[in-house]
Amino acid sequence: MMGILSGLRVVEIGSSATTSYCARLLADFGADVQKVEPPLGDPLRRSAPLTPRGQSAWFAFLNFNKSSVIIDPDDQHAMTKLMALIENCDILIDGRDVDPADCRSIDVETIRQRRPSLICIEASWFGSGGPYAGFAATDSTVRALAGLIKLVGPVEGPPLYAPDFQAGIFAGLWAFIAVASSIVARTQGGAGRSWSVSIFEANLALSENHMFEADARGEMTRRIGINRFWPMFPAGIYETKKGWLGVTTLTPAQWRSFCDMLGLSELRDDPGLVLSADRLPYIDQIERQFLPKLKARTAQEWFVEGLQRKIPIVPVPEISDLLLDTEKSARGAIVPVLIGEEEGITVGSVQRLTLTNPRRGGKVPAPGEQQEFATSRTNSSFAVGSPGCVAPNRHPLAGVRVIDFTMGWAGPLCTRTLADLGADVIKIEAIQHPDWWRGVDSRAAYVDGQMYEKAVRFCIMNRNKRGITLDLRRPQGLALAKQLVARADIVVDNFSVDVLRKFGLGYDVLKALNPRLVMMSMSAFGSNSVHRDCRAYGSTLEQGSGLPSVVGNPGGAPTMSHTAFGDPVGGLNGCAAVLVALIHARTNGEGQFIDLAQIECMMPFAAPWITIQSIGGLPPTRYGNRHPQFVPHGCFRCAGVDNWIMVAATNDDMWRRLALLIGRSDWATDASLKSAEGRRAVEDVIETSIAAWTLTRDADEAMFELQSVKIAAGVARLPVDLLKDQHLRSRAFFQNIQRAFVGFQPQPSMPICEGAGRPYAIRTPAPTLGQHNGEILSDLLGLSEANIAELRRERIIGTAMLSERE
Repeated sequence: MMGILSGLRVVEIGSSATTSYCARLLADFGADVQKVEPPLGDPLRRSAPLTPRGQSAWFAFLNFNKSSVIIDPDDQHAMTKLMALIENCDILIDGRDVDPADCRSIDVETIRQRRPSLICIEASWFGSGGPYAGFAATDSTVRALAGLIKLVGPVEGPPLYAPDFQAGIFAGLWAFIAVASSIVARTQGGAGRSWSVSIFEANLALSENHMFEADARGEMTRRIGINRFWPMFPAGIYETKKGWLGVTTLTPAQWRSFCDMLGLSELRDDPGLVLSADRLPYIDQIERQFLPKLKARTAQEWFVEGLQRKIPIVPVPEISDLLLDTEKSARGAIVPVLIGEEEGITVGSVQRLTLTNPRRGGKVPAPGEQQEFATSRTNSSFAVGSPGCVAPNRHPLAGVRVIDFTMGWAGPLCTRTLADLGADVIKIEAIQHPDWWRGVDSRAAYVDGQMYEKAVRFCIMNRNKRGITLDLRRPQGLALAKQLVARADIVVDNFSVDVLRKFGLGYDVLKALNPRLVMMSMSAFGSNSVHRDCRAYGSTLEQGSGLPSVVGNPGGAPTMSHTAFGDPVGGLNGCAAVLVALIHARTNGEGQFIDLAQIECMMPFAAPWITIQSIGGLPPTRYGNRHPQFVPHGCFRCAGVDNWIMVAATNDDMWRRLALLIGRSDWATDASLKSAEGRRAVEDVIETSIAAWTLTRDADEAMFELQSVKIAAGVARLPVDLLKDQHLRSRAFFQNIQRAFVGFQPQPSMPICEGAGRPYAIRTPAPTLGQHNGEILSDLLGLSEANIAELRRERIIGTAMLSERE
């Protein structure tokens, strides 16, 4: 099948989940991806879990629909072939800093000088500079340092690790966004661009909300138990009569409805439990009342009633349930994959475009195997380009206009990323209903104190945007919104299905106004889902994705790994989808609708277990903090209160160095422990010795001592700790921005940088409510001062939130 990226030649070198996933996303939309492997194959081919015939399910997910090229670094003819491949490609994806995979001697900079249209992206664990540069790392140690492990698990510890390759996939999304934005720029005559992505910094988008909220509130976050997360409750997974149920109640209305559903009027009417954060000190007492109630009915029965009451609850599926989900199969969320002679199922593209459909399934290349696809070099506007027509320091999305109808986390992260890359993003709110991340409290004291202008998380998520207020329920407000859309390239919303359509802003209406318009709906389950009316948050999406069934200790409850994992994952997938559709619009003149189901965006993290069960029929093994491949692998207590470090021995040489460091030279020479399989038999004993060593050391001291002999280790940080992280400070990751009502505030940078340089500077702080009303209405739409004053009097626009009473 021809895709919008057919005609683009991509070469992937080195070995990392990040670069493999980036290249896989390009292949999904038709690019010809040549994966360069050493004679023994990409090391990821040996990553567990394995199919019954010993094939890596992770490798299959990351690499189907690519071709394989075997290059022996000692064969000069083969190296000449590699150089020819790179010099004739459009995009070079470089994972050598993570694992060179025998691919070292390539002068990429010289090639770029000869090929100014070439787009390059290179991935590394920590970037090219800073105290962590050169650290040995794994997915787990990076996630520990990124604040994504310490808050998960039982109160007493240890913190719980979620299986590979979460960090790699998330960073791969960022890498794809960098590449796709560069393709957009090339359609306008821009030159190629060279990017770098830090896998560590990429994963901070998952932590940034926690990080800044805890700092602003001055609260010490801590681990509060399995499926419990600060700063909201309840937002977890609970046992029912049959099956497990994911529950999230954030707003006062949702809490009241949840209590009504369970017949708990005393909890409902308690004024001290109105807000989610108010309930945190009373978790045990509240759970004692509602846990027995939930066991009276099945998860499916509660789900049906929750739909009627508009409560965000969802049954928590097993992997086997996903394989039987005909809706996900019909939408292409799960697709067939051929791995050698084994036929299985894996996760397809989650970017659900209506005109530029991704490939649905495919074949995993054997080492050295070329695959034949329908390709064309006719898309010369981006395949060849005419570099040099545009200023070289111009942001890749300069000139792109986005109308932003999003609220909360997922949608605003999508549009913030577009804004960071140079797009003019116009955020639409209403004084009656502003972005709910300004606060859901509409009582007079909150509104009169303008607390909605002081919400840190709103300020973090909406920088580099312009803000306007419009009451879309009024004809004048609706007409102005349509005028803005008519002048835009992209419209994004993350409301429930049909909200914009009911306002009169459905795609059918907007397409007539602007045929080149890309419009994306970021609903929880998709516009044609049987669950389309289900309310959902980022926590709901993880609960319903299948991922919790592979996280946690054997025999334990399905375990969430984040308070709202689905939000940032949905946001970045939405950004990726919009960019692909924008490429289509720029090259073919056609807009389109994107039906992004955020729950599907979570499924890649469970992909290998879907494959394994589809082929072998066996449910996934849960390892807790252990690893199916690396022994030892775990989270160990250090000196002090609740201090932990993640340690992994990824190969036999690393194991030998670890044994010597902890004073067990006998283990270093013991032939029976030379392999991971041999060490597995005495894993308890090995872990006890490591724990005894780490317990006598400060966590950072232990990390640097382990890293001094190249052992993968990372301190389990709290998100708020990252604001003082020496590595991030040395790389100027945080930028101080001044904003009205808040003052100077640190903001996280994008983890993608052009070249080896510093991240893009943040241009403007988040808008105050209606800050740019006059500017947008007069300069863009041509309204007079008198017109604008009348809109203000009618409260169609404004700059102050209305209270509950108003």
